[in-house]
Amino acid sequence: MKRIIVVNGPNLNLLGKREPGIYGNQTFDEVFSQLQQTFSDTCRLEYYQSNVEGELINKLHETGFSYDGIVLNAGGYTHTSVALADAVAAISVPVVEVHISHIFSRETFRHVSLLSPHCKAMISGMGMKGYEFAINYLLGLAG
Repeated sequence: MKRIIVVNGPNLNLLGKREPGIYGNQTFDEVFSQLQQTFSDTCRLEYYQSNVEGELINKLHETGFSYDGIVLNAGGYTHTSVALADAVAAISVPVVEVHISHIFSRETFRHVSLLSPHCKAMISGMGMKGYEFAINYLLGLAG
């Protein structure tokens, strides 16, 4: 069975409470539960979240050579972390970058992703559904 991990970065532990007008009212635990049900026959899903840049890098290193795919929502680190971009570039597992909000319709500094050049795809502005799209894409790559 395929193994895919969803890795969420800073402040995404506050989903459901944080700016519901932008991010919605669902917690990520609720979303992840739905994802597990949806994909229970096709892959084993895991979830990791950290507000700490180095911990995210360590998780990418840990999973980036043995899993079948990584769904990465790096939050604000998307726009600032050369180290996280380097970690994505260094691993062999395909990574799909996900953003709940439409980053290109927000503040100008959010229009730049340091991660995108190293990812197989980027999904932005599809809300929580973006995670499902990313997993489906990765399953297609994993064959």
